[in-house]
Amino acid sequence: MLSCRHATRHLTHLKQRPLRRQKCRHFYFNAELLEDLQSRGLVSDITRPDQLKSELSKDRQVAYAGVDPTAKYLHVGHLLPLLCLLHFQLRGHQIIPLIGGATGLIGDPSGRSTERPLSEQSIVEGNVKALTAGIQQFFSRAMEYAKGRLQPSDTPITEPDVRNNLHWLKGLGLLEFLRAVGIHARINTMMARDSVRTRLETQQGISFTEFTYQLLQSYDFLTLYRTANCNIQIGGSDQWGNIVAGIDLINRVNALSSGEKSEKGFGIVTPLLTTASGEKFGKSTGNAVSLDESVTNVFDFYQFFLRTADTDVGRYMKMFTLLPLPEIDAVLEKHIQNPERRHAQRLLAAEVTELVHGKIGVRRARTATSVLYDNDIASVKADELIDAVRGLPLFHTCTADDLFGVSVAKLAVRFHVASSNSAARQLISAKGLYANNQPVTEPQHKLVPSDLIEGRVAIIRAGKQKNAVVSLQIP
Repeated sequence: MLSCRHATRHLTHLKQRPLRRQKCRHFYFNAELLEDLQSRGLVSDITRPDQLKSELSKDRQVAYAGVDPTAKYLHVGHLLPLLCLLHFQLRGHQIIPLIGGATGLIGDPSGRSTERPLSEQSIVEGNVKALTAGIQQFFSRAMEYAKGRLQPSDTPITEPDVRNNLHWLKGLGLLEFLRAVGIHARINTMMARDSVRTRLETQQGISFTEFTYQLLQSYDFLTLYRTANCNIQIGGSDQWGNIVAGIDLINRVNALSSGEKSEKGFGIVTPLLTTASGEKFGKSTGNAVSLDESVTNVFDFYQFFLRTADTDVGRYMKMFTLLPLPEIDAVLEKHIQNPERRHAQRLLAAEVTELVHGKIGVRRARTATSVLYDNDIASVKADELIDAVRGLPLFHTCTADDLFGVSVAKLAVRFHVASSNSAARQLISAKGLYANNQPVTEPQHKLVPSDLIEGRVAIIRAGKQKNAVVSLQIP
């Protein structure tokens, strides 16, 4: 019989890291953790929920969720597992965001009908580095967000322990892996996984590389279980088979070591999130809405949630915010009274933007929204407006000669507010072209310094929402 030393030999050098305590404390909640997660719609399934509830009530637990390094940035599709981890962290549990620096070189077949192209190692390494910084920033800002909404208790919070599975998989030889993991895997069980069975039904089939992905993820769970006392894995609903495989591996290795059957390890999966119309959540004109401002600016991030349909807004507030559920119900009741005011959407957008981008991000997004969509420039400051729209395609800088030396009609064409000179003249004739909310009445009208906001910014607008924000370059 295989000795358990083959399963643990490669793990001996992976000592548990010392836990870093944050100055803030964990927080008081009205609901028990699993009950809260379920009430907020963050859970689609749990393995052995009664036993997990008992474990959570006894002692501090360790939970992890994997992040696939297919890009350099997190996107809104990551929010559900990250927020599940956050709920664990806020109650004093240790969380491990695990970046798949090794498994990212292979590709997870879950949820895919075709083979994932293999990524270059240098690209994956760059993605891992960027994701590590992005995850740390997310939890740092989320903690600040939580402080403004929850009452702290006396138990310290531990910082997220961000890890990379390349650390233990890069030195693992094939023979050792087969003796440690392969001996416990059953082909019939592996082939029954949804991700595998679906691919087997296609003409392309599934490669051996992707077929063994679930074994690598199982080994991740075993490694964290042995080196970090991690007993809980969180993932999307498409990860259910991989998570169950990891739990099975842990218990088979334990049984081999002790000679007795055990029930260790738990899995929590979040729902596959779609809009009420059935579209995949987080996609905007084909691109994922990013949590990284350099990819999706704060204004567009805020607008993404502001555009939430009435049928989805209540669900999203429960999932993506830490607002108490009774408060959310009250907001939705108010929203029903006057849905045209979009009170619920405005609150949702502000809450999620603060969670991801902080209070400054909310202020910038609201400033841009007020000016560009509500056409309210009465109280806006030039510096605030420039800061709010910097990085947007509609923001431009201009010298004094260029700004004051040509007509507003030509500026409208240059900055893509009007498609042509004739289109600009038609807008003027129809009283549809504006400079800082003042209608342009003559085709040859030029701006003067007193027309600008604080002598620095001009907003050229066609209709209600087609804008260009032009900042005067200061010598």
